[in-house]
Amino acid sequence: MAELLEMKEAIVSYLDRSGGLIQFVEDCKRYNDSPQSEAVYRFCIRVNPTDLIELDAWLADCLLHDPFRATALFQSVCFLSIKTLSLIENIHTENQVNVVLKLTHLPPFPEYFLDLCKFPRGYGPMRPVAMEGLTVAMTRITKYTQGARFLCTDDGCPFSRAGLLSVPGFHHIRVHAPGATESVTVRSGFTCALCSTPLKEDVKFRVLGDKQLVEMVPAQALDVLSVHTPCSFRYQSVTLFLRDELCNSMRMGRLYRVVGIPAHVHQWPNITWSVEANTVEPWTPEHPSFVSSNFQALLAASACSPWRFTAILANTFGSPVVPPGLYSTLKLALLLSLVQTSEDDPDSLNYLDVLALTNDTLIIERLMAYSLGLAGRGIRHQVTGELFASLSRDEHGTGAANVHAGSALLASGGVCLLGDLASYRKDKMEALQSALETRTAALFIPGKKYGEDADQQLSFPIQCNFWALGDITAGTKRSLICDSAILGTAEMGSVPAQVAEAFSLLVQCRDVGRDRALLPLVVHTLRLAVRPGEPLYPACMQFTTRDYQELLAQARGLQVVLSPEAEKLIHGYYMASRRVRSDSTQGSSLSVASVRHLVSLAEAHSKLSLRRVVLEEDAVVAVLLCENSVTLKHGASALVIPPDALFPCDLRDLDSLHRRDLTLEQLHQQILQFVFAYAPGAAGYITEE
Repeated sequence: MAELLEMKEAIVSYLDRSGGLIQFVEDCKRYNDSPQSEAVYRFCIRVNPTDLIELDAWLADCLLHDPFRATALFQSVCFLSIKTLSLIENIHTENQVNVVLKLTHLPPFPEYFLDLCKFPRGYGPMRPVAMEGLTVAMTRITKYTQGARFLCTDDGCPFSRAGLLSVPGFHHIRVHAPGATESVTVRSGFTCALCSTPLKEDVKFRVLGDKQLVEMVPAQALDVLSVHTPCSFRYQSVTLFLRDELCNSMRMGRLYRVVGIPAHVHQWPNITWSVEANTVEPWTPEHPSFVSSNFQALLAASACSPWRFTAILANTFGSPVVPPGLYSTLKLALLLSLVQTSEDDPDSLNYLDVLALTNDTLIIERLMAYSLGLAGRGIRHQVTGELFASLSRDEHGTGAANVHAGSALLASGGVCLLGDLASYRKDKMEALQSALETRTAALFIPGKKYGEDADQQLSFPIQCNFWALGDITAGTKRSLICDSAILGTAEMGSVPAQVAEAFSLLVQCRDVGRDRALLPLVVHTLRLAVRPGEPLYPACMQFTTRDYQELLAQARGLQVVLSPEAEKLIHGYYMASRRVRSDSTQGSSLSVASVRHLVSLAEAHSKLSLRRVVLEEDAVVAVLLCENSVTLKHGASALVIPPDALFPCDLRDLDSLHRRDLTLEQLHQQILQFVFAYAPGAAGYITEE
């Protein structure tokens, strides 16, 4: 008894020190001002276990290992406070006080962490544990019973409606407990504790709350959905119950750290295992973010030019898949797209979708798959799977619709690899086009099928970059009549023009001489088969895949600022292109979103160069990539640039790097002349010289 009194005193002291007592009084005022009388009054109290340990170790141990007993102690203290201070007039018994303890965190010890990769065996104690994982499915919000009032059916019993005297019938109160089903809280068969007569619920005093079910898998499950080596592991989702203020606190495709109480739910003849969530907070895994000594030396050696570092990166990138110097423009585009991903904050993602046109889909898909492994989160979509979201019926008895995340939602903050678009049906292509244009995906829920009064339309934000490729040898061939083809446009093959238009970047993987491109690939493949595991290119062996992964992680975390010169160049190019690519019937072929793509490309090139200021030279790279992309879609304009403007020659030595710098500088001047000639008001910030 003395121990209980000491812990109750410690609770009062803790609430006073932490400010919880003031919040409790405010909650009581809110209930007291409400004219409606309820059976149960719910109070959420935030508890910091670390502070509680310093105040009373026994109480903290009770909270961490016997949360139901700790909740009862807090409930008793709260009831005494209400009666002593006359905070709520309608509370008559301690049973009416429903206390929910919200733990801010748990001690950083393995005993308090639940690894979702290792399913817990045996019943074990129902105590709070922390877990980390990825949200893959969730239901719509439904109702559950927070508490209910029961009355004795014997009129002669003091606990019946007829026998109500000083205490108006709040002796038999049922409150939801973690792990309890609806039938445990509210059902027939309860008997009076005083006379053993059956109890009957007073329905008008039932208190309802919101409930949502979420399925979570360990973050390691992303490896199965990516391009990593297949393994024998299988991951199973864990069901979380979110209640009241926690509803809608999780989004599909996001990583979270959850503190909850595991419970075995008995639903005869089955026993299910679920977790009652206590607190939810976003979680970001730690990735290595530093630059290797090899890249640091390269950065110092190439400091004389703002273009050389990224040129060498793109030239040697993907050497385990393709020889250096092959498809360099595509590799640079993939690197820029990888830089513009943000697993920490997908809402701030600047989208850079890449569509590669090629007649060798096998090699390009291998290159994209290799690049996907360097993303913070990469999902390889299977054509037979769902790209956005799908529906199923909830298996936990609620009858609500369970929404499952598709590949695009699971890739939030990362990259979704679509593969060859020739394998997609027409309806899938239309859905992809809509998602690329609006960055949202719609899902229709038929009300009659899932127990709703009316049909519902859900909308999900699409927060990932898409990579795809199109086979230019597939589909109908372009007419041989020269007048029917616009200068500079590319054959899209089986990719509809509207879908290609929706991608940020369109890159044509050009083969400058079929034999010239085929021979290095043949030699590369043969050397891989004859000497597996050995470095194929001694000049590139110092830049490993891990080096690229760490460099990209470092670049993604940089915060860059757009310089006035870069901003003027981007604005001027956009205004000039809008003018020269417009007609009176169809308007401009350059979309308004092109400005956002230009800024995103310039920022990505600056980050990849490990700079915090976007220079005018970064804007030049963005303009060249964008102009090549628009030319492939709509044909050439007054700004005529070569198809391989960014890599006009093979980068074999310092002389070739110097020639590339001179060529890019000439293109820079050509862009300025184009802006000066066609952009309205360009003379105010670009001189004729």
